Amino acid sequence: MTIVAATKYVSVGEMAALAEAGIEVVGENRAQDLQAKHAAYGDAFRWHFIGHLQSRKAPVVSEICELCHSLSSESAARKLTIPALVEVNLSGEPTKSGVTPEELSALLDLYSGVRGLMTMPPATGDPEGSRPYFRRLRELAELHGLHELSMGTSQDYRIAAEEGATFVRLGSVLWQR
Repeated sequence: MTIVAATKYVSVGEMAALAEAGIEVVGENRAQDLQAKHAAYGDAFRWHFIGHLQSRKAPVVSEICELCHSLSSESAARKLTIPALVEVNLSGEPTKSGVTPEELSALLDLYSGVRGLMTMPPATGDPEGSRPYFRRLRELAELHGLHELSMGTSQDYRIAAEEGATFVRLGSVLWQR
């Protein structure tokens, strides 16, 4: 399993602490922040994109990152040139990005660079509440012959690991603010 240090709330200056701690993989949510942090730290990390991918930002993400965790549209797929995970909205929450399970096959047919799936379960006070979503994502991946699973964040990464995560995205648990 690969730990991806989520840097959404980490300033460019604070990135030095991650490098000093030996963090290898960082995940950024915004393309403009990705550019700024990469300009300052370049080869210090392996870069992943974990935020909502807009098609107009796909070229920047493709240039800097080795993996995109959040492919969810045909327009972005047409501009992305790196391996990706398809974001699946298993909760049906309208505020979350991602394709529905029913839309997944069409996106898989369109983009040959898909290595796996990603999901964000509904927020809950009990990490165990994420388990059915993680299990369903694993089942969808198996159904489509995919091997990578990006699931789990600071609050539920242990459950994600039990359900087969290959990537967990950790942010707040790494920073005591």
